[in-house]
Amino acid sequence: MTETFRVGDMTIHRIVEQEDPLFDPLEFFPTLTPERLEENRTWLEPLALDPATGRLRLCIQSYVVRTPHRTILVDSCVGNGKNRPGRPFWHMKSDDRWMRGLAAAGLAVEDIDVVMCTHLHVDHVGWNTRLENGRWVPTFPRARYLFSERELAHWKAEHAKAPNPVLEDSVLPVIEAGRAELVRSDHVLDEHVRLSPTPGHTPDHFAVELGRGRTEAVLTGDLIHSPLQARYPEMSMRADTDPRQAAATRRRFLECHCEAGTLLCTAHFPSPSRGRLARWDEGFRLEPQA
Repeated sequence: MTETFRVGDMTIHRIVEQEDPLFDPLEFFPTLTPERLEENRTWLEPLALDPATGRLRLCIQSYVVRTPHRTILVDSCVGNGKNRPGRPFWHMKSDDRWMRGLAAAGLAVEDIDVVMCTHLHVDHVGWNTRLENGRWVPTFPRARYLFSERELAHWKAEHAKAPNPVLEDSVLPVIEAGRAELVRSDHVLDEHVRLSPTPGHTPDHFAVELGRGRTEAVLTGDLIHSPLQARYPEMSMRADTDPRQAAATRRRFLECHCEAGTLLCTAHFPSPSRGRLARWDEGFRLEPQA
């Protein structure tokens, strides 16, 4: 699925690779209790919580931002042909949904000028590469790939301790091809696009701010995964490298952008995945915006 909307003088395409019930909420959020889940079930179902399976419905998607000067891909989903035995729903995928979505936006891989990965987890780097004659090569032949230098250093150090297949097939081949640009997480790309440090989920995770002269929209990456975390910002998920920092980052981010009325474009909320924040008790809700 591809959906297109405007932010200022930019066109944004939302390219969905998958939208399915994927994870048990009580495993995904270690501090979530059955009682709190039950208390929130009525508003979570059916979009954010699947009534049939009881699993969290998550959207796996990319955003393509077309400014007057560049075409930028933010986060590249899971990809095809990747060995992910621990995640059967992502293991050795071979469908063409993501590529069809890119084509539906009127784009080819050659049209992407910049690839940005908010962090280096499995579902944000997959289409960075594709298999060609038995080798992983950059999918976007003209693009430069922006990685946080500190984020990459962390995962390379972890890779030295135990092999990380995600790094091996989706990140290191980009570096070996000379297509990577290592930046700080507060890097400014141009007058329309800049990074904003949002650490906690990973050591140097960043969000992407959009807008000329002021921030009109933010691509959140994985600083927040589910509407449940908007209502309870202190609820961190199991893969956060620093759950306490992730919670503090999320609270600060939501307070700031609720006050400013910023359009938030989330990585994993159910469709339409974007909206503006409103206060809800001690937390927030994302009011969807079509």
